[in-house]
Amino acid sequence: MIDKDALNSIRALAAERGAVLVAATKMQDSATIAELHRLAPEVIVGENRVQELVEKYDPALEWHMIGRLQTNKVKYIIDKVSLIHSLDRIELAEEIERQAAKRGKVQDVLVEVNMGGEESKGGVEPTQAKSFIKSLSAYERIRILGIMSVMPRTDDEDALRKLYASLKALFEDVKGIQQGNADIKYLSAGMSGDYKTALEYGANMVRIGRAIFGERPRNTQEI
Repeated sequence: MIDKDALNSIRALAAERGAVLVAATKMQDSATIAELHRLAPEVIVGENRVQELVEKYDPALEWHMIGRLQTNKVKYIIDKVSLIHSLDRIELAEEIERQAAKRGKVQDVLVEVNMGGEESKGGVEPTQAKSFIKSLSAYERIRILGIMSVMPRTDDEDALRKLYASLKALFEDVKGIQQGNADIKYLSAGMSGDYKTALEYGANMVRIGRAIFGERPRNTQEI
């Protein structure tokens, strides 16, 4: 169920900061997504599971792939999403390039950065992000629009802010990359628990689920 008051509050804050709001719709049904679109037509739909995205896909809406993406599943979503948030390895870039070429499109992507060094999460190391983006310069069917990160879940506000400060500095650094397939303008960071902090540190794309839709079943991971 959509919390309309929370949705409107988040929309207002995102608009005030010039940020794009992506609704993380994991475990939400098509009817809920349709209602979200009616209430907030500018909000983008973000899925982190390929199967769910395919099952719920509606071409009338704008969709992002915000979760980890396996190379063998790129073909299922390449014609459905406007942005992939989780490019973090050459093998995935190669498959995106191949599938995009098949469909005659250029696929917009973000490079995922693992700021917390967590083994359970994808993403390149922060020190490798700039060189990784540069290593993609020859991919004509990929356009790099920025970076994305999923911060560690922590109650240590100081530690979280230090990570966000480092992420902001990295974003400012990679914005200076000059290559034909890079137009670095998005910093995708911040979820239900930390989106306000993310916005303070320059995020201009936030991915929010629980704060809009309420709690999910306990065996699902928050996004």
